[in-house]
Amino acid sequence: MSSRGVWSWLGNFMWVVFGGLQSAIVWLIAGLLCCITIVGIPCAHQCFKLSGLSLFPFGQSIVYEPAEPCTFLGNVIWLPMGILIALVHVFWAFLYTCTIIGIPFAVQHIKLAQLALWPFGAEITPLVFHARQG
Repeated sequence: MSSRGVWSWLGNFMWVVFGGLQSAIVWLIAGLLCCITIVGIPCAHQCFKLSGLSLFPFGQSIVYEPAEPCTFLGNVIWLPMGILIALVHVFWAFLYTCTIIGIPFAVQHIKLAQLALWPFGAEITPLVFHARQG
């Protein structure tokens, strides 16, 4: 088994069944539409990043690299759309917190909201758990 662990795989399976696949397909289509113009290719890259995280969010984390001027400018241009997308994820996170079983899904929606709000300069990395040494 990989470093993700059985709970991440189970969470990702349930996520895909209950809407993650549809979300990933929508982000993939949005990325393909952004590729129509050369100017939209940087936004397409961010859409593909969101698509990947939307498909398998459990066991992954978001790491931000040091900001560069182009990265900051890209995030500022993206921000109006990012706020709307983030609000949708926060809404779903709120609904999922109404049940105890939905709290892990709410955490993933908050992670997606964070990436949707500020995607440029973000890297999706596997979440690695290290055993404590005594």
